[in-house]
Amino acid sequence: MTVTILGKGKKVARLRRHARLRKHVVGTAERPRLVVTRTNRNMIAQIVDDSKGVTLVSESTMASDYSSFKGTKTEAARKVGEQIAAKAKDAGITAVVFDRGGNKYHGRVAAVAEGAREGGLAL
Repeated sequence: MTVTILGKGKKVARLRRHARLRKHVVGTAERPRLVVTRTNRNMIAQIVDDSKGVTLVSESTMASDYSSFKGTKTEAARKVGEQIAAKAKDAGITAVVFDRGGNKYHGRVAAVAEGAREGGLAL
């Protein structure tokens, strides 16, 4: 399957990279996909079963327990990773495939992955 994303700019380049990445990264029932979405302000992480097209677990810095969080955005991203790992364990998920969403594996995106690994998920 080929996806053509035309245009210039950072957003279009990220979407193009994500389309290339999704050719190879697929979540199954045994090993679902950990999707990381990065905005300027927030981090969103979801665990998705692509065979059913269902989100199994999600966590975000927009949740109410982050309203009183004091720290950097990278520290908040690590906490998101730890929280999603805890929710995944409760749902019976131990291993996931990491989908960085076309972003570089650096900074906040890497912090989510490290937090998930510390929480016990196998990436």
